Amino acid sequence: MCSTPPGACPRPACRCGWSGPDQLPPGTYRLTFGTGAYLAAQHPGEPFFPEVTVTFLIDDQAAHYHVPLLLSPFGYSTYRGS
Repeated sequence: MCSTPPGACPRPACRCGWSGPDQLPPGTYRLTFGTGAYLAAQHPGEPFFPEVTVTFLIDDQAAHYHVPLLLSPFGYSTYRGS
């Protein structure tokens, strides 16, 4: 789920408004995935995880950071992707 208004991101390929690690200083960041609507559409009943927050550290502005979320109705997993 993205809270950035359409067209507000300066990068045309960006869907969420986040410009990437080259735009962020080193530090601790959080991504909150709005999973409730997706899970409700896939499985009947109230979703067990209406949102998932992932906290991570950016320590190298030149590095690529990909933070995937693997989601099932009653569990999730995340890792630093390539």
